Amino acid sequence: MNTADAKRILETALMCSSQPLTLRDMRVLFDEAVGTDTLKSLLAQMQDEWAQRGMELVGVASGWRFQSRPEMRDFLDRLHPEKPPRYTRAALETLAIIAYRQPVTRGDMEDIRGVTINSLILKQLEDRGWVEVIGHRETVGRPALYATTRQFLDDLGLASLDQLPAIEAPHRTGDMAQALAGRGLPPEPEQPALPMETLAAPQADAPSAEMAAATVPGLATGADVARSPASAEAAPTSPSAASPDTKTFPEAPHD
Repeated sequence: MNTADAKRILETALMCSSQPLTLRDMRVLFDEAVGTDTLKSLLAQMQDEWAQRGMELVGVASGWRFQSRPEMRDFLDRLHPEKPPRYTRAALETLAIIAYRQPVTRGDMEDIRGVTINSLILKQLEDRGWVEVIGHRETVGRPALYATTRQFLDDLGLASLDQLPAIEAPHRTGDMAQALAGRGLPPEPEQPALPMETLAAPQADAPSAEMAAATVPGLATGADVARSPASAEAAPTSPSAASPDTKTFPEAPHD
């Protein structure tokens, strides 16, 4: 099989797939006749060939996919006009704390935000597939430890946590939330408003607990990618999320 035929097959499979394809999927596509190194080379060539088009080939946490470029969003929205999705500031800040400080407990999040976090917010984030419980802290009550998921990275178009937007003030939840909002989050189904949070002890720098909605632009992807487990080779070669050479997540305060 020549290179042109191999790229044509890869391109077709990626275009027709409803979810990212891993390198293992691609090897199955070619009945193991094409190796991993060759596949990576073909993908790199395809990225260059699509560089000037409205679609782009990207590697995310779960594998590889085609998606529309961000600058195409305004045009695509004319086909299906929708109001921008609205996320409460409380939900965005909670998600941001988990993303930048993971793994964290609910108590850690409340200490950082300075307010009591409504349990419905965490459930909302879990139902959306963005966060999950990965274990329990060995302390009194064994509180659950929350971390982000591959789906969270996929929806933001990231391959690893190393690619999270950099922030100047990592101790400020508002800056973390703004960084995620600027990256873009995909729409979610309309849900009833969450109850107001209960204020904890007053703090000078604590953010307001009002449920002010923050408008977030939708992610410019060709299709909403379904969540699915992926093998260790799903994402393109990139530093580990825990690599000290790329991003260090501040230690979360203990409960």
